[in-house]
Amino acid sequence: MADRRRAKKPAKRPRTRNPAATEQRRRRRVLVRVLLAGMGVVALLFVFVFPARTLLAQRQQTDKQRTTLELLQEQSRKLEEESRRLQSDAEIERMAREQYGFVYPGERPYVIVPPPTTAPPAPATSTPPTTKAKP
Repeated sequence: MADRRRAKKPAKRPRTRNPAATEQRRRRRVLVRVLLAGMGVVALLFVFVFPARTLLAQRQQTDKQRTTLELLQEQSRKLEEESRRLQSDAEIERMAREQYGFVYPGERPYVIVPPPTTAPPAPATSTPPTTKAKP
């Protein structure tokens, strides 16, 4: 049985003494190793670098959106404050008096007219043309 096992093994190639063939095999091995190393580098890029870039871009976008959210929340808070203020009777009365000139019955409205901001036109000091009479 041991003889059968030995018989099934493929025979080794005899070593060639041709230095060109040996050099060609060595070059192929180096080329295969370089290609495998290149493929490994590309695989590392896909596994680590590209997701890291995506993560950083998402983080930057999240920060930007967070800033926008804070600004909108601040504006919303101010608008809610103004809405509460505008619903009070005192504020409604103040706006009606200032903007629309409303008064209670029996009150007398007064309007103060501001002085003119433009200067009045200068009086015309032109003299009528004189005609000389012929003697």
